[in-house]
Amino acid sequence: MATTKDTTADATSIGPFYDALHTNYVTTLGDKLDSPSSYEGAVTEHLRMSGVYWSLGALSLLRDATEVDKLMGLTTSPSSSSATTGSNISSERPAIVDWVFACYDARTGGFGGNCSGTVTGDSSSSPCPHDGHLLYTLSALQILAMADALEDERLDKEAIVKFVSSLQNEDGSFSGDEWGEVDTRFSYCALSCLALLGRLPLPKWADVEVKTDEKNAIIDIHKAVDYIISCRNFDGGFGCVPGAESHAGQVFCCIGALSIAHSLHLLNEGNPNTGSNFNDRGADLL
Repeated sequence: MATTKDTTADATSIGPFYDALHTNYVTTLGDKLDSPSSYEGAVTEHLRMSGVYWSLGALSLLRDATEVDKLMGLTTSPSSSSATTGSNISSERPAIVDWVFACYDARTGGFGGNCSGTVTGDSSSSPCPHDGHLLYTLSALQILAMADALEDERLDKEAIVKFVSSLQNEDGSFSGDEWGEVDTRFSYCALSCLALLGRLPLPKWADVEVKTDEKNAIIDIHKAVDYIISCRNFDGGFGCVPGAESHAGQVFCCIGALSIAHSLHLLNEGNPNTGSNFNDRGADLL
């Protein structure tokens, strides 16, 4: 016999929220990962740009913008964290915004996930950025948006727009970088980047006063949307490519991309891969 679970006890038994500990974890993580002896720092070096964005996003839920800037060194170099970590690495770290620009890969026009070492043959001490990638280009732009720095003269918007548009494939999908991996995450990143820069062309059905000139559009938004819809599965989820298993991360990216592209209404027009509507997904699973 089915029983109804009493959730009252669960609601009142939730433990305390450790605000100070969460804040300390986020603000000291950078020093720990930058330590020469940190294994975690070494194996996550390539995705540091996204890690910084996630950290800023998490801390922004706990502190106001002024405190986040002071604690993380978003626009100015942070104060030494030796009092909490026994390290003075933070005192040597540039402002996050300056570091973001150091990760700009001028060769591709996108941002890399980190920068390290120096350019071969370069007598200066300037860092060498990792190869540009859509994932880290979006994280970089999100960081700059949080710092109100999207109008910084160092930001080459046209080069970034060209980088993003160059990665769209004939079927509407996007590769993450020049090496060609395709994933619906990259569709989300591409549309998000262009939206942040104010350069996203809108589909013909978008309810806006100024319509996009399709002949001169920087990407084919209709193909981009069609590709995302083609990755929808019978269970109501989305995969990274057509036919791939559903994954919550892909669902977030695909729904987010469709929303940015003013195309959420297409979710109600049936699944092209099964001929069914999302409302009938229960029957599809039987």
